[in-house]
Amino acid sequence: LGKLEVARRKGQEIPLGWAADSSGKATTVPADGINGGLLPLGGEELTSGYKGFGLAMMVEILCGILADASYGLHVRKWGATEGIANLGQTFIAIDPNAFAPGFKERLSTYINEMRNLKAMDPTKPVLVPGDPERMHRAEVER
Repeated sequence: LGKLEVARRKGQEIPLGWAADSSGKATTVPADGINGGLLPLGGEELTSGYKGFGLAMMVEILCGILADASYGLHVRKWGATEGIANLGQTFIAIDPNAFAPGFKERLSTYINEMRNLKAMDPTKPVLVPGDPERMHRAEVER
């Protein structure tokens, strides 16, 4: 809810698809989203939100149920301070060599292909996870 809270404090609307009000309807009003809930990645069904719902369920299962932490409706509400938050985490280690040889090379090819996609805005290149942090680190080190 961090971005909703920031928008609420600034008096700004949020993009449609970020949150739903308490009746389950998508909203652009941050306070309504805080009182309702976040929508899954992808937003509503029309924009394939059901795929994000599946990913969200996987996170709840791995980080809540598997970790013996709060999950789903049992997670403490935003801004509440009574009781322990009991938030869980899950870390998964995968040995790519246990699957097929050439993982590093295929991954490197894939990352470079993603970075070299045509950008929607020529002034903003396509970035992969970790690129913004690497760019910031290089800027700080200058």
